[in-house]
Amino acid sequence: MKNGRFKHLTLMSFIIVLIIVIADTAICARKDMNRKSQKAASVISSQKNGEDGKDKSGDTAETTKKDNSQSIINISGNNIRTRFKTPKGYKRNISKKSFGEFLENYHLYKDGKKISLYNGKLSHRQDAHAAVLKMKLTDGNLQQCADSVIRLYAEYYYKQKKYDRIKFHLTNGFEVGFSKWSQGMRVKVDGNKTYWVHSEKADSSYKIFDSYLKFVFTYAGTLSMVQESKKISEKDIQPGDIFIYGGSPGHVEMVVDVCENKDGDKAFLLGQGYMPAQQFHILKNPADENDPWYYVSKISYPFETAGVTFKKGTLMRPDY
Repeated sequence: MKNGRFKHLTLMSFIIVLIIVIADTAICARKDMNRKSQKAASVISSQKNGEDGKDKSGDTAETTKKDNSQSIINISGNNIRTRFKTPKGYKRNISKKSFGEFLENYHLYKDGKKISLYNGKLSHRQDAHAAVLKMKLTDGNLQQCADSVIRLYAEYYYKQKKYDRIKFHLTNGFEVGFSKWSQGMRVKVDGNKTYWVHSEKADSSYKIFDSYLKFVFTYAGTLSMVQESKKISEKDIQPGDIFIYGGSPGHVEMVVDVCENKDGDKAFLLGQGYMPAQQFHILKNPADENDPWYYVSKISYPFETAGVTFKKGTLMRPDY
């Protein structure tokens, strides 16, 4: 009887222990499944929030670009200085009454202005400019790239009544100065011969000044401008300098603004006229659609702008 009861108790104990083991195993399995479910949910949540390092970084980069664009371009600015803010850490250092100050204060059309040609039609390309200058465009297909640079320099000196500084060479090397032009002298072109004749009364009005420029535009260009300029180093860049290659056609783009950081790195804005004759405009930087400034520290050749590509040795300073 005792042995039978013992066997019965032993069997019951074994069954109880087995039940406990099975229950414990089930509990552990359930906990493990819960942990896996929580981990999976965490991964899904991280991916949605961009915590995998891809989506989030992309969103951040895009936001940075937009913020940078907003920090550089002031759409309400009505001249180069107020429209284009300097990059973070950079400052302008332009002398009073200098050509650089003249350029910085040049009036611009409202943001979004499209480029017009000399005949009133729109330029076929409207994706490369950041702003358009309110600069007079001479009648006819004359005021192209080099001519636009000539007009800017001429207007600067005309405003200051420094007529003796307004002088440019024709492609054949003949110098045409506004001082003589304003005294009633005119240039006679006879085949390969070019010479002055006295044919008009003295007049220095803007109308006569504009007729002088129209004549210069007819016979001057990038070929003559190269001869009037000297090569400079990128570190010495200043407003009024040009990137140029002479030819027929050639091309020239002008540095219209410069700023510098505490380490001496300079940034600059470029402007150009083009062919057919059209309004002078500030170029974008193809390396960053949200920042039109070009940085000296990042220049490498061939140097690509929004207009053309320049080879090394094309940065020059006109002797105007």
